[in-house]
Amino acid sequence: MTELIAVALFTLLAVISPGADFALVTRSSYAMGRKAGLAAAVGIALGVQVHVLYTVLGIAVVISQSPALFLAMKVLGAGYLIYLGYQSLTNTRRISLEGEVAHAGVLAALRTGFVTNALNPKTMLFVISAYTQVVRPGSSLAVDFAYGAFMSFAHWAWFSLVALFFSSARLRALMIARQRLVDRVIGLALIGLGLAVAVAGVR
Repeated sequence: MTELIAVALFTLLAVISPGADFALVTRSSYAMGRKAGLAAAVGIALGVQVHVLYTVLGIAVVISQSPALFLAMKVLGAGYLIYLGYQSLTNTRRISLEGEVAHAGVLAALRTGFVTNALNPKTMLFVISAYTQVVRPGSSLAVDFAYGAFMSFAHWAWFSLVALFFSSARLRALMIARQRLVDRVIGLALIGLGLAVAVAGVR
């Protein structure tokens, strides 16, 4: 029970800390609506499983002991964040509050959420730390994957709430009325996060 509580608290603190996932879900929710925001939340939860899988299977040991491999992953993740930020910063397409987002847009939001989290060094270090510092050595694979499922569930639940909040009609209308400013703020935030990952590393 103590281990479960520790994992829960560790996960909660990691999930609610502001980062690229939060910026992405906010952008998807206000720009494309509730379905896209919720799809991005699902994509993020699925991305967590990438980190859980290689951590449980022991590949994380190789990554942690290989500075070059870790650097490559960090640069790749940082580059993707900067790319997303640049897209938001230079976006000129006006958003409309009317109509439903196309199915392709929902799938794109899910895919972007998945890739963003799967390439996020912050999530990688969180998952590795959770299994090395909180979970007891020698625990069964069933227990390890159960904790991983909880981590994904926590990400999905939190970012679904974020999506519901930022996709509310009144808030969307306010943000869309100031679309250029909002896009720039989100774009600069993503670029800043990407540069922080690339230059200063993740703590």
